[in-house]
Amino acid sequence: MMKWLWLSGLVLILDQLSKIWVDTSMSLYQSIPVFPSFSITYARNYGAAFSFLSDAGGWQRWFFAALAAGISVGLVIYLKSLKKDETLLAVSLSLILGGAVGNLIDRVIYGYVIDFLDVYYQAYHWPVFNIADSAITVGVVFMLYESFVVKDKHE
Repeated sequence: MMKWLWLSGLVLILDQLSKIWVDTSMSLYQSIPVFPSFSITYARNYGAAFSFLSDAGGWQRWFFAALAAGISVGLVIYLKSLKKDETLLAVSLSLILGGAVGNLIDRVIYGYVIDFLDVYYQAYHWPVFNIADSAITVGVVFMLYESFVVKDKHE
C-alpha cells in the first residue's frame, strides 16, 4: 500500500511550510488570536509529547531523532506489507509517518520542534502542538478505530 505515501508527503509539506511561516514571521512566544479558545502561538519543544524530557540537558534531541527515524523505517516496512483492502490502516500509518518525519526534520535541523497551535479554555492551555502532531494523533485514532471497530465487524 505504498500508494498512500503521497499522504505522508502532503502532511510533511504542510507541516514544514507552516513551521517555516511561524519561525520567519513571529517572535518566540508571540501569540496571534484566531478565534475564542484558539491562537497561533510560537513555541519550541525540546522534548517529546507534552515537553517530556525538555530539560534533560540535550541528549534527548538525538534520542528522539533516532527513535523517530527508527519508527519511520518501521512504518514504511509495515505499509509495504499491507493488503489492498487495508485502506484505513494504510491511511493511519501514512499520517503517522508524515508527522514523525516532520518532527524529525525539526529535531535534526533546529534541535527542537516548532509548535504553534494553541488550544485553550480561559487560563487552561492544552500543550501547544503542530500539524505533524495533529497528523500523528489522527493516524493513531484511525488505527485504534480500525483495530477495535472495523476488525470486530469482520470477525
